[in-house]
Amino acid sequence: VDADSGRVLFSDKASEIAYPASITKLMTAFLVFDDIKSGRFSLKDLVVASPVKTQVDRPLCQPSAIGLKSGDSMTVDAMLKALMVKSANDCAIFLAEKCSGTMEKFVERMNAKARSLGMSSTKFYNPNGLPPFGGKGNFNSSTCIDLAKMAMALLKRHPEILKYTSLKYYDAQLPGGKVQRFVNHNNVMVKDALKIFNPDGTEAVDGLKTGYIDAGGSSVIVTGKRNGKRAIVIVLGSSSRSQRDSVARHRLSDALDAISF
Repeated sequence: VDADSGRVLFSDKASEIAYPASITKLMTAFLVFDDIKSGRFSLKDLVVASPVKTQVDRPLCQPSAIGLKSGDSMTVDAMLKALMVKSANDCAIFLAEKCSGTMEKFVERMNAKARSLGMSSTKFYNPNGLPPFGGKGNFNSSTCIDLAKMAMALLKRHPEILKYTSLKYYDAQLPGGKVQRFVNHNNVMVKDALKIFNPDGTEAVDGLKTGYIDAGGSSVIVTGKRNGKRAIVIVLGSSSRSQRDSVARHRLSDALDAISF
């Protein structure tokens, strides 16, 4: 997709329902930035880890989590970095509670935002994209078409998202003074063999987010810029990370060639 005009450059089964998994976290970040812009809180404000649905000794937030205990805190800025780089499932819940009081109320906002963006085939049940806890419940679901609408709106309304999605790694300052480095899961941005370069030698890719669950396969929304033009590629339901990365890289390279002249 051409991010500025919305023109679809390439499409294959783009309206099929799939499970976006951690791509969900882009919608979570969207609402966090909405609340920051409205003045409800700032990037420097603290988010306190609550005991509600977030115990690290339960599989609700695993395998990708910071592992905060009840009462631990991090700034909104730090949690957004953990959300985008580590894909921290627990931070998605804590940010949801910061925004709306409860995860359930936040999910209502997620679905209202989806409707406002015209994402007619999307339904959210949690803020992180994990499968339903204990196998009982529903999966977050969407389509490439809907996620393109979300990504375009997010980039236009909150371009600061790229400050977070472009991080190749993040040295998290964890409670107790521990520092842990997390590497971004976006291999097209991180791995030398998959990077896309512009004619001037600069790297083109600066986000956005990967996702994976067993039931939904490997997915990604990846974006890049060349000669002032931005493209977005969405790949859902790949059978492996390597297939996802290969398809996303080639489609984004083709898209940048198509729009940058």
